[in-house]
Amino acid sequence: MSKSVYKVRPNDYWRIGEHENWFEEMAVKGLYLKKLGKMFATFEKGEPKQMKYRIDISIDRKIPDNQLEMYAESGWEYVTRDKFFYVFSSPVELNAPELHTDSAEQSFTIKKLNQKLMRNAIFTVMATMLIIGMLTAIWFLDGTPIYVLIEGWAIQQTILAAFIGYTAYTSLRATVSIRALRKNLMEGKPINRHATWNKRDRLRSTFVVVFTIVIGLSAVFPIVQLVKMKTETLPEENGNLPIVRLADIERNPDLIREEAEYMNDGVDWANRYSTNWGPFAPVQYDTDEIGIVSGKEWSDGSGQYSPSVHTKVYQLTIPAMADRLITDLVKWHWFDENKEDYVEMNHPNLDRLIVYEDAEMKKVFAAKGKGVIFVRYHGNANVQSIVDEIERKIMLISGSKNLSEKESN
Repeated sequence: MSKSVYKVRPNDYWRIGEHENWFEEMAVKGLYLKKLGKMFATFEKGEPKQMKYRIDISIDRKIPDNQLEMYAESGWEYVTRDKFFYVFSSPVELNAPELHTDSAEQSFTIKKLNQKLMRNAIFTVMATMLIIGMLTAIWFLDGTPIYVLIEGWAIQQTILAAFIGYTAYTSLRATVSIRALRKNLMEGKPINRHATWNKRDRLRSTFVVVFTIVIGLSAVFPIVQLVKMKTETLPEENGNLPIVRLADIERNPDLIREEAEYMNDGVDWANRYSTNWGPFAPVQYDTDEIGIVSGKEWSDGSGQYSPSVHTKVYQLTIPAMADRLITDLVKWHWFDENKEDYVEMNHPNLDRLIVYEDAEMKKVFAAKGKGVIFVRYHGNANVQSIVDEIERKIMLISGSKNLSEKESN
């Protein structure tokens, strides 16, 4: 049984002369073309032999049977095809005549291909511009690119957009090259069948293969996120989670949790915690918690005292991103308040601390090592009690070990 050998093929599929010469060089080494894929060419190993290869173009994606028979009678055997390009081979000693002896006539075949490639290029460029516009809005409209990166909303989409952008670039190059080839043929200049691939061409082809593999791996991101993502009712007892609990802020034994008003899928959404995952923040928590204190009312007499707290927790892969994430979190959670009310404070046990306080509303942004915690609290407790709890909880995620390792220990 003959052995198959796979080679990274040049990704410039439209460069006819270079491909023909490459196939002939492989045949001299005993490798005979059998199939052309998008990234790899399949060769069959055999005895070294001098062969001629020619590529014919059919815009209809199918060469008529009678034309194939005519080529075969002339000594050209059909090998394989790629898109509009059909590959034929013939032993050198057979001295088969060229598939096309009139360059000007051959140019008319390429005219239709040039028109099709032009339409494809226009479509891909427009699609790329649209996608870039949408991604630019996602990344930069709110001025919080690090927050978007950490949340992982647009990582895969951005990688795919880069691939589509490269496809648009390739389509433009193909259009320009085919148009130039047609012009040369119309002037009676035959295809250069001795053209070779230079080192840069081969490096670019290798890069495309690697980039395509990266795109394939990026498809794992949403799958991992789905596996890691869960939402459950927040237990009333204080566990080992790195989240700031309402009872720890209030420190009031009369604080209780009301009966759930909104339950969905068995989750009390007013008292819940969600976990998430991202390549730049493998540990993420998002929580909401609300309670009531029997017999106590808000100071303005608006009703029963019902404090609440919302917490966002991140354990980062790269600690250096924490500072910028804090800045982006402040922007994301800023709602037309006076920016001067967001006060940067020094803290002996935190790398960064920003506090906002306006009557019952308090917001605290803190970072230490790999850990970042944001707390939005509505209630009568003082802001220092929130900072104290953040200082205690952030120790669970600030070190070199991730949270799951800490819990197992």
